[in-house]
Amino acid sequence: MYNEPIFLEPVFQERIWGGEKLRTNFGYTIPSHKTGECWGISAHPNGESVVKNGPLHGRKLSALWSGHPELFGNPKEDTFPLLVKILDAAEDLSVQVHPDDTQAQELEKGEAYGKTECWYVLEAEDGAELVLGHHAESKKELSEYMKMGAWDRLLHKVPIQKGDFFYVPSGTIHAIGKGTLILETQQSSDTTYRVYDYDRLNPDGSKRELHTEKSIYVTRTPHENVQPERSSVLETEEAKVEQLVSSSFFSVLHLQVNGSYKPDFTSSYQLISVTEGKLEIITEDETFQAEKGEHFILPATLKSVVFQGSGEMIASSPDSLL
Repeated sequence: MYNEPIFLEPVFQERIWGGEKLRTNFGYTIPSHKTGECWGISAHPNGESVVKNGPLHGRKLSALWSGHPELFGNPKEDTFPLLVKILDAAEDLSVQVHPDDTQAQELEKGEAYGKTECWYVLEAEDGAELVLGHHAESKKELSEYMKMGAWDRLLHKVPIQKGDFFYVPSGTIHAIGKGTLILETQQSSDTTYRVYDYDRLNPDGSKRELHTEKSIYVTRTPHENVQPERSSVLETEEAKVEQLVSSSFFSVLHLQVNGSYKPDFTSSYQLISVTEGKLEIITEDETFQAEKGEHFILPATLKSVVFQGSGEMIASSPDSLL
């Protein structure tokens, strides 16, 4: 019986819009001053997590999924379903859209999942904003706006601040704006269709590729505002638990601990990212340390856990957590 958390080494992705906050704010060793993404929990082949503790040290997450299904409650999915990231947007991300599962399997060879995602805002500079949705009433109108380059008329922008949460279903035109640090929980997909990129250039001087036809095909029109209602699950002197979303793709909680908290998770396994502070993870056999920037999985075989200390976490699962 495997009775400890599975800590994972993050994988970093350099991006044209990236910065250095993954180093300055989380203490990560990053590859350059243009590091945009920390893939904290990932079994995707474009950036896969490796276990850094215990008997499974050095094993890839995909190998655990296929070789030790008991750690995940013997799931039915062939591949690990989720991906957890931290994004540092030093500049605006491209305006983009993602396909759903059926569209991804139709348009992209070998892609198992589309991409529904959600964002928890860890930091936001004054005046920071997101693109979330559009104003076109039909595919024809969407196409016309895009061909004219009428981006200010097409795109729906939202001001943001620290602690905000946004649910972004597949088919939603979106973009993270500069000056934001965001924790993203998403389906395990790296399929992105670029709608608009501010005419930015590649290092060779060419414009970055747009995916206009695919973008129009997968975008939902008209846009629907489907933001979930956040709900308080628990509030005591020592712990506060808030449900951010519970959907058919994933459930996500925000946990604040200032003392001791024993969670009553109902999902078979949980993905945890520590976003503030330092905590102890107390199991039946041992105590583990987890501080800001740590990502780990609580496996299905771990029957008892207590969080102790002072910190904040984002917890997610492909199933209901509560």
